[in-house]
Amino acid sequence: MTPLAGWENFYVVVGSSAGALIGLQFVVITLIANTPIAPDQAQAGDAFATPTIVHFSVVLLLAGVQSAPWRGVGPVAVVWGLLGLGGIVYEFIVARRMRVQTLYAPVVEDWLFHVVLPAVAYGTMTVSACIARLNAGEALFATGAAVVLLLFIGIHNAWDAVTYHVFSKKQEHGK
Repeated sequence: MTPLAGWENFYVVVGSSAGALIGLQFVVITLIANTPIAPDQAQAGDAFATPTIVHFSVVLLLAGVQSAPWRGVGPVAVVWGLLGLGGIVYEFIVARRMRVQTLYAPVVEDWLFHVVLPAVAYGTMTVSACIARLNAGEALFATGAAVVLLLFIGIHNAWDAVTYHVFSKKQEHGK
């Protein structure tokens, strides 16, 4: 029995949640698609909407990878380590996109939930992958915490985007 065996239910729950939330995000984007679009809306979407889908997708991918019948924790730790490194690089891209877009001036909460907390989650995944062979139990708990953090970041950011479009954009159009 591998250390991963006890994590099957956890990854079934977070993976199915991430999958459902990805679908819900697409439904919301479809519903607001008929609102008038500002010229710089695509830049803001790249900065604020795309990362939410990326975080949900990483959770879904990691849930699938972690649920596979691995013989040991080593190979799967390589995968989650690479996802963590990729996520750190992606956060630099997100930070740059947030700075250059002109539609919305990010506040502290935006920087926290779109850059800082995701970087912490991806960094945790990377570090836990490095210690997985030495202490698989702690590494799996750290990765589990990072996955849950990414899930909650995605939920927060999706809610934030919906409320922005519903309340701010609605007031701009006088409805």
